Formats: sequence, C-alpha cells, structure tokens
Amino acid sequence: MSERSAGFKITLAQLNPTVGDIDGNAAKVRAARVKAAADGADLIVFSELFIAGYQPEDLVLKPAFQAACRAAVETLARETADGGPAVLVGVPWVEEGKLYNAVALLDGGLIAALRFKANLPNYGVFDEKRLFARGPAAGPVMIRGVRVGVPICEDVWVEESEDYENVVECQAETGAEIIIVPNGSPYMRDKTDIRLSVAVARVTESGLPLIYLNQVGGQDEVVYDGASFALNGDLSVAAQLPAFAESLTTLVWEKNGDDWRCSGPVAPQLEGDAADYAACVLGLRDYVRKNGFPGVLLGISGGIDSAVCAAIAVDALGKDAVRGVMLPYRFTAQVSIEDAAKLAKALDIHYEVLPIAQAVEGFEGILSGTFKGLPRDITEENLQARTRGTLLMAISNKTGAMVVTTGNKSEMSVGYATLYGDMNGGFNPIKDIYKTEVFRLATLRNAWKPEGALGPSGEVIPENIITRPPTAELREDQTDQDSLPPYEMLDAILERLVEKEEPLAAIVAAGFDRATVARINHLLNIAEYKRRQAAPGVKVTSRNFGRDRRYPITNRFRDAGQPLPAPDETLTARTSRASADAFEG
Repeated sequence: MSERSAGFKITLAQLNPTVGDIDGNAAKVRAARVKAAADGADLIVFSELFIAGYQPEDLVLKPAFQAACRAAVETLARETADGGPAVLVGVPWVEEGKLYNAVALLDGGLIAALRFKANLPNYGVFDEKRLFARGPAAGPVMIRGVRVGVPICEDVWVEESEDYENVVECQAETGAEIIIVPNGSPYMRDKTDIRLSVAVARVTESGLPLIYLNQVGGQDEVVYDGASFALNGDLSVAAQLPAFAESLTTLVWEKNGDDWRCSGPVAPQLEGDAADYAACVLGLRDYVRKNGFPGVLLGISGGIDSAVCAAIAVDALGKDAVRGVMLPYRFTAQVSIEDAAKLAKALDIHYEVLPIAQAVEGFEGILSGTFKGLPRDITEENLQARTRGTLLMAISNKTGAMVVTTGNKSEMSVGYATLYGDMNGGFNPIKDIYKTEVFRLATLRNAWKPEGALGPSGEVIPENIITRPPTAELREDQTDQDSLPPYEMLDAILERLVEKEEPLAAIVAAGFDRATVARINHLLNIAEYKRRQAAPGVKVTSRNFGRDRRYPITNRFRDAGQPLPAPDETLTARTSRASADAFEG
C-alpha cells in the first residue's frame, strides 16, 4: 500500500456496465483506476454489482457466472499490488454456500475486505430476496487509515424495523468516519429529490459525510441515471455529478478535527419532462448498442408518437442509424403523408414510402370466402396495422435493424394497439409515457436538445404534427378521441388506476364521470394480455407495465365502483392474529 497523502482523495466512477460482460466491466475498472491514479486518488469506488452488471436477475444464480465474477475480482485484486488506488467494487460473492450482493475492497494485492448487502429490496423492479442471502450489519473497513462505512443501496433506504437493519447506525457506532454507498438506483421522475431526502436522513442520524455513487446506463426496461452526489456532515452538498452520462470525478476530502469535508463540482440536474426525455434516449441507446443491433427502423405515420420516437432514436443513435418507413393506405390522410416527409427531412434520416393497399387487399381477398356473409368490422381495419408490422419486420430481418415500437402508455393501457401490428418490434422508448406527455416532449424537443444527443438542434418535429388532432386511420375526418375521452381526462384516470391503484369509487368521488371511469377500467382489465406480449420499453413512472405491475390475464375480479366495505374487527380473535404472526416470523 502507498502512504496516504494529506487529505483523502476518492474517485467516483459513475460508469455504465453491461450485464454479463464480465471482462468488459473489469476493463472499465482498470481504465478508470488509471485515471484515478493520475489524479492521486487513494480510493476509487464503483457501483453495485459492477463486475456482473446490474441487474443480473437469475443470471447471477449460475455457478459458472458466479465463478467468472470472482475470478475477475481476484485478478483485479492482484493488480492493486502496484501501490495505486484501492478499489471498492460490487460483485456477487459466494460464501459458505450462500450468495451475497457484495462489495469487495481491493488493495495491496489482496481482497482486503468484503461487505454484504443486509437489506434486500423486493418491490417494483427488484427481486433480490429470491436471489441473495441477507448479510450482517457490519462495521466500517479501513482504507489508507480512514474508517469507511460501506452500506449497499437499500441499506440506506430503510428505517430500522423488525425486517431491516440500520446499517448506517451500526457503522457510525463502530467508528466510521465517512459513509460510501454503492448503488444501482433506477431512474424515476422526481427520484433525485427522494434520494437526497434519504441521504439527508442518514447523515442527520449519523453525523457523518455520505457519498452516494450510482450506476448510469440502460438495462432492458430500467434506466439508471447516475446523478451521484456527496453530502458533508452538516448536510451541505459536497459534490453533484451529472445525470444520464458517465463521469469520473475525484473528490478531495480534508479532515478538520473529527470532521471530513469536501467542496467538489456541482453539475446542474434535469427535471420533469426533460429528465424523462433523457431517460428515453439513454434507454434506447443502450438497448440497441448492448444487444448489438446495427441501427433501428420505425414506421412513421405523420402522427405525434412516431415523431417523438424518431427524434429519440436520432438523438440516441445518430441519423445514419435510423430508418423511417411511411406505410400509407387509402384511409391515410394526405396531411399525414406530408408531415411524415417533413419530419424525416428535419431529422435527415433515410426515408421511404411503401404503400400497403395491394398487401391489405391481398389479405382481404384470401379471407373473402372465409368471411363471406359476415359484416365488415374492426377485423378488416386491424389488417392495416398487421400488414405494416409484417413489412417492418421483413425489413428488420433483411437488414438486422431493430424495429422501434411507438405505442404510448395511454393507448397501451386501454388496448388501442394491434398485436403483431403496431405493437411488434424490439423496443419502445415511450412505453411508459402518457399521451399528454408525448405532446409536451415534442414541444420540449423543438426548443431544447439534451447534452450528448446526436440529433440536430432546433425544430425537428413539424409544428403541424403537434397541433393537429391525433388521427385514427378509419376515415380521414375521425380522431382517436372520437372513441376515447380527451387525453387529459384519460391520462388523469389512468394515473389513478395504474400508479395509485385507487378504487373506482374514489376516482368518481374526485369528480370524474362514473360511466367513463368504469369504461376505462374495463378496457384496462381486458388489455392485460396485449401488454404481456408488447415489446420492452423505458420505465419512467412509479408503476409501468413491466415487472412492477403484475396482473393475471385470467381474472374475474372487477371493482364494482361502490364504497369499500369497512372491515369488521370484532370477528377477528386476537389469538388468530398472534398465531399468524408466529407462523410468519
């Protein structure tokens, strides 16, 4: 180990690992450590399960994967014999037959210490109780003469209870001087304020400075936004790293008596719609790149959804990796054709028009005998979407480009999407974006471009697409809202049904029409099977249609919209409750 210089220099490695790319992630550790050494750092910190990539899900249960992760960490440990910075890195670790979510301290050529996650999240996108064993609430580790507490992610998110250990309190009571928290904390709107309030609570309790180091990058439907930060013991902000971008930042901590303090860089943070848009860009970019697609293609209809998705795709991948296809039918309005062409020109993407009338009429001809004597209905209308899906997938198969799906959360919620038509594809960047926000994102993108976006500045979405009512291609004068309530109302009802799980009676009591609420709830229920088959997409809200909202497809329960019956506590004997508690615990 090298002798520590004045102060304590810590490099925060807010980086983008790839799940399963153990060698690639280890290479990122090496490269970042070289930079940290050049900065004179004593320690470099990486995010939760960095070697494996986060979240590894059931991949982490494979013995071969566990062994490969350990071998990579052992190799990195040997390399720290060079006297350079110590390394704190997340890794799955098997100890006495149990698998732990661990952080390893690598220093002086050794794995100098291990700390295991004590509090395992089991909500939303997390499923850690079925993957990992629970670790003990351990004390700090010694790093270059400084006692550092290392709680892992959820270890700082919870208050002490029968189920949760107060890990920070344990570390403070056993002599920790600084708290460093490796995280894999997913993006969600307004999550920055929530994280800060959690960190403030832990600093207030312990009186210790705290470093919150978060992963950045997309992993399937989850986006990790980085936005790492540090707080001094007096709750002042010691540093703030940027969101949605990798960052290697070395912080210099100085000791004054028993107090360590730092004054580092403070990057501005995105909020609201701007943060959602940046999350959609990062999620699509990483899904495409990490899965090895050469580019993407999408159907451009001249409507708002495909326009926003096209802008996101160009911002994520660059114009040369995006291909737009207009697939008009006889009901497609001329204004839609014109607007689609204007969008493609503004984004400067490869663009082509493939009329589908011949294909649709071919299907109708094939089915004419089968459908003889039956009236025309939505079946024939849906052939348009299915034809488009078939053609887009054919281009995808031929070129290798991934199809971007363009359905918004409002319409996916109520089943206004055709399976194997406008829903098929590889990934949907606006899957968790309500229609009202889609319009806001279009206006926002015309006035602002995220840092690092690869698309052009200025107006990229023609104003007519934003102001024109969304059309459903049943006839030229019909709009989507001829059959749905206004999107402002639809989205407000859906938010209460999906995000808040409110009973129908409560939604009606809030001022919404009973019949409309009942109809939207009915459509939401019967569309579950469609959502199960939809492409994955970026998560930005508290509850999306992915792993954190799991409803059975076969389900007879329906909320009747009546006031909820009050429980009759007189019927439950105290002894029954005591027996249940004893059984569970």
